[in-house]
Amino acid sequence: MKRTLVIGDIHGGLRALVQLLERVEITENDKIVFLGDYVDGWSESAQVIDFLIQWSQKQDCIFIRGNHDVWCHEWLMNDVINDIWFLHGGKSTIESYQNMDPLRKEKHLEFFANMKDYVVDEHQNLFIHAGFSSMHGPEKEHYATNFSWDRTLWEMALTMDRRITKDSLSYPKRLLLFNEIYIGHTPTLHYNIDIPMQGCNVWNIDTGAGFYGKLTCLDTATKAFWQSDIVQNLYPTEKGRNK
Repeated sequence: MKRTLVIGDIHGGLRALVQLLERVEITENDKIVFLGDYVDGWSESAQVIDFLIQWSQKQDCIFIRGNHDVWCHEWLMNDVINDIWFLHGGKSTIESYQNMDPLRKEKHLEFFANMKDYVVDEHQNLFIHAGFSSMHGPEKEHYATNFSWDRTLWEMALTMDRRITKDSLSYPKRLLLFNEIYIGHTPTLHYNIDIPMQGCNVWNIDTGAGFYGKLTCLDTATKAFWQSDIVQNLYPTEKGRNK
């Protein structure tokens, strides 16, 4: 049976990713959607990209672009360090890229360039790193940065009054456009929760792997999910994105 599996923000935690994939018991029939933020945090950002490039050659994968991936891609292209990025995980990413040969760098640049801002599947499910603001959908979005930065979609879905029905004029038009929406970007740890969260038809799969949480994979059909160990325990001498 073919599954569509969605994986949250990795943030350089290759050990957590490998552990998680083993626990999910991936088959060649599965489609894997990665929700972005592959880099910045733990010490193996460049190695995560190496792994994903190689793994995608034998597995059906979709790679969504996250805000940290945008920062990293800009640095790889221009060799200019964004100060905000440097303080939010970029330092560890730069260190992971030390002594990289030109051919390997070119493969990484191609990988970053080919990431998707968002994908809509055959079931009218949207996969996007953060969100969108247009009531007409992401294809009508005026500001492409919203795909990797917006938090209003999640905040709206999370705080919706459950008494408002879908046929009400008050129901958010953005939520009616899709069957389900899968996002990362905002760690569920912000709500003292370490498993996937649901608000209306929006599912948040970022369970804080870049901080003191776990990396998560969720089956979109059954909502079964798997998790790595706490990532910090897999990198005991590091802080990740923890302050």
